[in-house]
Amino acid sequence: MKKFKRLLAVISIMILSLVVLAGCGDKTVTMKDRAGEEFTAPKKIERIISTAPSNTEILVGLGLGDKIVAIDKYSADIKGLNKEVEKIDFRNPNAEAIIGLKPDIVIASTHNKEGEEDPFKLIKEAGIPVVYVPTSGGFDGIYEDINFLAKLTGTEAKGTEIIDEMKKEVSEIEEIAKNIKDKKTVYFEIGSSPNLFSFGNNTFLNSMIEIVGAKNIFADQKEWISPSPESVIKANPDVILTNETYLENPIKSIEDRAGFNTIKAVKDKAVYEINLNASSRPSQYSIIALKEIAKAIYPKEYENIK
Repeated sequence: MKKFKRLLAVISIMILSLVVLAGCGDKTVTMKDRAGEEFTAPKKIERIISTAPSNTEILVGLGLGDKIVAIDKYSADIKGLNKEVEKIDFRNPNAEAIIGLKPDIVIASTHNKEGEEDPFKLIKEAGIPVVYVPTSGGFDGIYEDINFLAKLTGTEAKGTEIIDEMKKEVSEIEEIAKNIKDKKTVYFEIGSSPNLFSFGNNTFLNSMIEIVGAKNIFADQKEWISPSPESVIKANPDVILTNETYLENPIKSIEDRAGFNTIKAVKDKAVYEINLNASSRPSQYSIIALKEIAKAIYPKEYENIK
């Protein structure tokens, strides 16, 4: 019975893929995605599936919100999408449902993968191109993400406009940072249960801390980490930041944590909340988080940044 159901699913996918391909036309272009993989994309893209909020934000910023036909659940709060947009679980994507939406392309994230298995294998086999945009480690990477998606969708002018504005705002902050001599140390908490969760280098959050002229206490470690409370206490940061804004009172939970009353940031009441979405989605809105981080760490130096 299981084999029979599997056979029916495969047949359904094959039929749906023939329908999709029949409407695609033969005008295509070969490109490389942000993961370096070659793919063939139709020159005209009218129906897009986005599987990560950072990509969805960029696509909407490029003026493509009305062309997005399906999103992941975390993209649901993004303004500029059609009310009828489908919500899909991309950890276990339903190939038949995705193909049935007749997308011209699927914009995926490496977060959708678990190990080496490709969750979109059947989608690709149906003739629908799937491109990957890995999480960027800094603003240069975000600029490239925007460039790639703009070129892919024929919205280069808007992409250039977004990038130029971002570069201008980052440059203003970098100019101020050049004159900051007191490099404050920072602990940024992005999770507290069941263990603490933070980050080291090669992350866009670490790059933000460095851009504003400060230093991450875990900058000598790589990417995403789970530090012990003792290691935070020992580092004795000048400032503590958190984007756990979904908690009732994240600042109080940090200040009341055992042993944290000895930390300079807690003593000085230098514990601040940072916008969750802006600090967890590498997109044009990361500028919001950058400004919040700058003003939290150096309120006087960045008081005129809007």
